[in-house]
Amino acid sequence: MTSKKKILLNAFNMNCVGHINHGLWTHPRDRSTEYADLDYWTSLAKTLERGLFDGIFLADIVGVYDIYQGNVDLVLKESIQLPVNDPLMLISAMASVTKNLGFGVTVNLSAEAPYIFARRMSTLDHLTKGRMGWNIVTGYLDSASRALGLSGQDEHDKRYDRADDYLDLCYKLWEGSWEDGAVIKDMAARLYADPAKVHAVHHRGPFYTSDGYHLAEPSKQRTPVLYQAGSSGRGREFAARHAECVFITGSDKATARATSRALRQAAVDVGRRPEDIKIFIGITVIPGKTRAEAEDKFEEYKRDASPEAGLAHFAAGMGIDFSKYDLDEPITYGTSNSIQSITQLAKQKGWTKRQLLGEVEIGGRYPRAVGDANHIADELASWIEEGEIDGFNLTRTVTPESYEDFIDIVIPELQDRGIYKTSYDDGGLRNKLFSEGDRLPARHHGASFRIGAADVPAASEKRITRA
Repeated sequence: MTSKKKILLNAFNMNCVGHINHGLWTHPRDRSTEYADLDYWTSLAKTLERGLFDGIFLADIVGVYDIYQGNVDLVLKESIQLPVNDPLMLISAMASVTKNLGFGVTVNLSAEAPYIFARRMSTLDHLTKGRMGWNIVTGYLDSASRALGLSGQDEHDKRYDRADDYLDLCYKLWEGSWEDGAVIKDMAARLYADPAKVHAVHHRGPFYTSDGYHLAEPSKQRTPVLYQAGSSGRGREFAARHAECVFITGSDKATARATSRALRQAAVDVGRRPEDIKIFIGITVIPGKTRAEAEDKFEEYKRDASPEAGLAHFAAGMGIDFSKYDLDEPITYGTSNSIQSITQLAKQKGWTKRQLLGEVEIGGRYPRAVGDANHIADELASWIEEGEIDGFNLTRTVTPESYEDFIDIVIPELQDRGIYKTSYDDGGLRNKLFSEGDRLPARHHGASFRIGAADVPAASEKRITRA
């Protein structure tokens, strides 16, 4: 008998007050205003590990959402990802109170020098014993570019060209600077590391130049698990080469299925396997012990939610100021330099401002599942089968209630159906997700940068070149 596919699960969160479902910080049971308190995060980490979550996925931005109304007034009033603190600072503390929970952390490569960033990720992979993942983002906010002192935001596809170069340099540092067996730790011989097995990296790329040794010795995974979001044509091309976990936007299961198939085929086209990419969608789950209890809770949450704050967040992703439109006025969805997949979806649906406000009635735009354990398990299983995805980024509503309810009400039902794990696998995050060891598989582009890798020439030939 073939074993059932197990659902993968991340807690989707951010080091701020309002993340996806906006306005719920005003709910009397919500604790998200405590986000600057370390106990808030260590308590959450222990809760998620109790629920056998694969990881906590921490989003981040380095700009502000200043498109709606042309300012940040509403953003500040409703704390729409502002203020927002550094997500990397949370990892060590959460790792210290857990043994298996993974950490997928968003870092915008436009804001970080690759040489320093590579050491930071290696350090965290050491401290977590191989539980680190990096959500690679190229940035889309003009406010971030201005704050970073850049002349402007690169156009969409060029940002991915830059990211390809950034990753190649990181691979050289993580995979190629220190050979396996370089670290000796021989006290009697006074030999910590073998100089013959530690190599300087010399990188001359279209965007980055570097000459130096990777400052950190090899960690358990070397390269962190690579997450990515973006399903535009160029985004899929990038994911096919680099991504191991991809976060897609799926308003319905048919759309998710089409996106999933395109991503997996793109991976196959560059010599990988379809199963080398784990695909996640964001979802909001509101469970109750009965269907009526869940629906009552949903109505309760809606009273504190802010659809207008959700619209302001949505506006930043599309580069369109919806405050200028009447409720039923047709909206012009042109091309933008922001998140193309969101713009394409809105254009396809022909959403008006009124319809958009309906989409974000609970403050966020992700699909919802409201009901008892049986109903929610049916819905999640349907997304896995019909959407051909692997798992979910579970958004928070009222914190930490939403995660506790999911763990106590939904997970036992998923386990009874054999579609959710009952214990963690051994190893680091990569092995827990793919069961093929802690290191990048040999067929991954990044593995070609290892010392002595037979396919280095082939990898360089596959490099994308653009005019």
